[in-house]
Amino acid sequence: MSIEQFLNWIISNPEFAGIAMFLIGFLEAFFISGIVWPSVILLVFAVGLSEADIKLSYICLGAGLGAWIGDTTSYYCGLFFGPKFKNLEVLKKREDIFITTKLWPGGLVKVDRIKDYTGTVKSFEKSLMRLSLDYIDLYLIHSPHGKSKRIEQWRALVDLKEAGKIKHIGVSNWGINHLSELKENDLPMPDANQIELHPWSQKPELVKFLRNENIDIIAYSSLVPLSTWRHKDGENSKKTNEMHEIGLSENSPFKVLAEKYDVTEAQFLLKWAVQNNYAVLPKSINIDRVKQNFELNFLIDQVDMEYITTLDKGDSITWEYGDPLKVK
Repeated sequence: MSIEQFLNWIISNPEFAGIAMFLIGFLEAFFISGIVWPSVILLVFAVGLSEADIKLSYICLGAGLGAWIGDTTSYYCGLFFGPKFKNLEVLKKREDIFITTKLWPGGLVKVDRIKDYTGTVKSFEKSLMRLSLDYIDLYLIHSPHGKSKRIEQWRALVDLKEAGKIKHIGVSNWGINHLSELKENDLPMPDANQIELHPWSQKPELVKFLRNENIDIIAYSSLVPLSTWRHKDGENSKKTNEMHEIGLSENSPFKVLAEKYDVTEAQFLLKWAVQNNYAVLPKSINIDRVKQNFELNFLIDQVDMEYITTLDKGDSITWEYGDPLKVK
């Protein structure tokens, strides 16, 4: 099924009204740690539907690879496969679907109980049951907030992988210090690390470390510099009013650069990420915009790529509780 066919399928099925669409940047498939990461995947996030009607919290179509990829996280809203969706014609075989889900480690606030080894296994088994699957393709620890029990949590993932219940294991929002703990304990390194990456938070030292360790980089919040990113009431983050004003300005560097390449700001930011070999996860509920975001057939010249390195503001912005990379 092509991207165009998939989008038309969404439009022609009114029961999927209210679906929000996500995009992972795609130019070509590539291997790093043994996982094939198609560089543009269409993700569809089902919102406003009943549990029984939700097949995945995300449905992703691998552009060019013909593979479906699903990403679901119990911390967000506990969605799971429903019987209606398991019978959908678009999903042919289990091996055509790549499912990612995450462990919420606990520890974000005092009342958020941190999971130990047993708690990690139980949480995984609960996710597996809700998804009605025999195994998960990629299982991530959502953040390093497990603190003193991070190693226990990781050992649980390693054992679940060895038991054949997980194909690939990874982390999200882990910094060099957190990953180094694994090496110090003679544990295998993750297959992937999902982190906030965009021109305002480039994390060059962490990116270099991940590449040296052959850990795949999955970037989220790639569109933070846009004026429309999380500026409504209730959309909390560390984005300042000054950052918002920069995004609004006609002299915004991303407006200027987008005009230079005759693309949208979103396209430019996506291209920057893809050109750095990151998989990215921007969101749109506008189908035309989703289609537009696939049109990344331009190249940012080296001068502009080097200029963008000067725009780095440092810390992550997405988490209102503070940068998870700084968790001890």
